[in-house]
Amino acid sequence: MTQTDPDLALGLDAPFEISNDLIDDGDALRARMEEAGYLFFRALIPSESILAARSEILARCAEAGWLANGSEADEGVVAPGVSWIEPQPEFMAVYNRVQHGEAFHTLAQAPELIGMLERLFGEPVLAHPRNIARIIFPQNTLHTTPSHQDYVHVQGTEETYTAWIPLGECPQALGSLAVLSGSHRGGILPVHRAYGAGGVGIDTEELPHKWVGGDFGLGDAIVFHSLVVHKALPNLSPDHIRLSVDYRYQPLSHPVAADSLLPHHGQVGWPEIYAGWKSERHQYYWNYLPIRRAERDPRVHDIRAAAFQPQ
Repeated sequence: MTQTDPDLALGLDAPFEISNDLIDDGDALRARMEEAGYLFFRALIPSESILAARSEILARCAEAGWLANGSEADEGVVAPGVSWIEPQPEFMAVYNRVQHGEAFHTLAQAPELIGMLERLFGEPVLAHPRNIARIIFPQNTLHTTPSHQDYVHVQGTEETYTAWIPLGECPQALGSLAVLSGSHRGGILPVHRAYGAGGVGIDTEELPHKWVGGDFGLGDAIVFHSLVVHKALPNLSPDHIRLSVDYRYQPLSHPVAADSLLPHHGQVGWPEIYAGWKSERHQYYWNYLPIRRAERDPRVHDIRAAAFQPQ
């Protein structure tokens, strides 16, 4: 994939501010997170860990016949006429197999990422085991993930942070992530029904913030607050799948929602997922931690109910 021009032609206002120079300074990381609501890092994750997860997921795509004949699976070239979205049954059949992947789940525990989060939090990290893979087909712009806040879906503590990591180089035109810088300071915002992951979106036209974004290289990652508004850019590639992961983290002392400890979508259970893994290191680790469970947030119930009122 070719890199986009540096003029941010896809409707962004400014490039990401890079935080690699702050990575060893917890106070500086917290100050920037409090100001912008995100931290963007170049080459944070070792490339071999990224590529292992990528190969694992694309192998499942190849088995399903999603990839072009004659292409190498790791290229992620889509077969002509193939396009699926979550939660179509054909998509979910493959996605449930992706959830079995040891490399996919192990990537969430990358020491470079966990170490940075420990410095950011100033305490031990709880990595949510509910890890999410995004498999985005090209040209399906209607179902591009809309502007939203993760807290509405995750709950638990507002001090939950998402790490968005593309599994390979991801220029803007392949569908990288954009963040509304500073928007986490506005609290929980009203939502409306929308296409794309999560099913709800946020109107951002009147918000006094700027969209930031850019191209992601191999190993780049962005970590953002659960209340920061963000969205995916459309995958405008003619024939390449965009692969990325959403991993979520919080300070261990904060309460966690019970369903954040379950597999994503819940169609397969942990015993099935862990069957055949080579290592037990990252299995059921949360059962050995002093976790506090959180109640569901009634504010989220109210704003979602308002969004789904009959018109």
